[in-house]
Amino acid sequence: MESGALQVRVSVGGTKGQGELAVPVPAAAQRTLKMQRPLWCLLAFLMVFLAVGMVFIAGAAVREGNLGPGETPAPGRTRNARVVMAITTVVVAGILYLGRAWWSAEANNYQRGVNIFKPPAAETKLENGNRLVIRAKGQDAEWSSYVKMEEVIPDHGHLMDLFVISSPGLDRMWHLHPQRVEGGAFAEELPSMPAGRNQIFADVVDKGGFPWTLVGSVELAKINGQPLTGDDSAWSGATGAAQAGDSTVSQLADGGRMVWRRATDPLEANLPMNFKFSVEDTNGQPANDLEPYMGMTGHAEFVSLDLSVFAHVHPAGSVSMAALELARTGLAGASGELQPGMPMAMPSAPLSSEIHFPYGFPRPGEYRIFVQIKRSGRVETGVFDAHVP
Repeated sequence: MESGALQVRVSVGGTKGQGELAVPVPAAAQRTLKMQRPLWCLLAFLMVFLAVGMVFIAGAAVREGNLGPGETPAPGRTRNARVVMAITTVVVAGILYLGRAWWSAEANNYQRGVNIFKPPAAETKLENGNRLVIRAKGQDAEWSSYVKMEEVIPDHGHLMDLFVISSPGLDRMWHLHPQRVEGGAFAEELPSMPAGRNQIFADVVDKGGFPWTLVGSVELAKINGQPLTGDDSAWSGATGAAQAGDSTVSQLADGGRMVWRRATDPLEANLPMNFKFSVEDTNGQPANDLEPYMGMTGHAEFVSLDLSVFAHVHPAGSVSMAALELARTGLAGASGELQPGMPMAMPSAPLSSEIHFPYGFPRPGEYRIFVQIKRSGRVETGVFDAHVP
């Protein structure tokens, strides 16, 4: 029932020794169910039976508690018993009322918790021409800690992954990393960008390792900004078009290319799949200069052309690196909270030119896939279109 990065642990033993596998599972409640009618009737009957029984037990204790066998209660005892039964009725009714109030409060808090992890809105504001400020927008009091971003921890070295995607068309994409500023907001000095409307997807991770995404939009005038630095990146290319068919080759900025090694079977919605991409150099050979990009061999973003679907996926899936580290190292305390200073795991062996991403399209439609890698210190982006019938 708790939200966060839960984990499934599998322990095995055999002739070669013992082993344990921890699989992180980001989990959040999405709905509540009504109690089954038969169970409700049974519990209501037991509640009434116990409440009435308590009243009569109190009355019997006063009326007949000290009588010997065969003795008849005096009128005074009977009168006192009725008074005690009346008082007991009030007390029992009060207990039932307080119990119901407590349970209703718990249910309301839980329901608000269910609503928290529905995609929250991103409130955006442009300052000084090119400084984008992002805030979480929420109405409920339970949102206070999230609006202030008090629960956010770093994930692969950054508190927020910001994706700015041109709309419509998805012909431009920026992957940025805003910094936290006062009041729980995040701010980013935007690079050079053309005028137009853009959709915003801002990924953050709470202290339990659970990832969630703020969704919003921003209308920009032409911006003459600063060059991209660090892990920030940008891509521009052809407009995504409905029914354009699948694309399997994407040219990279250095003259190499990225190839989607997809099966011949048509894509299907609601089916887990393994997306395999290979990176080739300018000679058509497997690239040997791939580097970890924010602790991963690559990052992929699956976006529907109507912008109703967005998924930021790693080779390990949609689970956050924070949740992976929680499962791998067991550095969480009894509350399941991740240590905020936990370092990223960086592969020491040379990286393969092939990258795999597990993902399943949630519904039919047209999708654009952005695959980001790092080669010789440069972030490069391969882009593919997919039609899901």
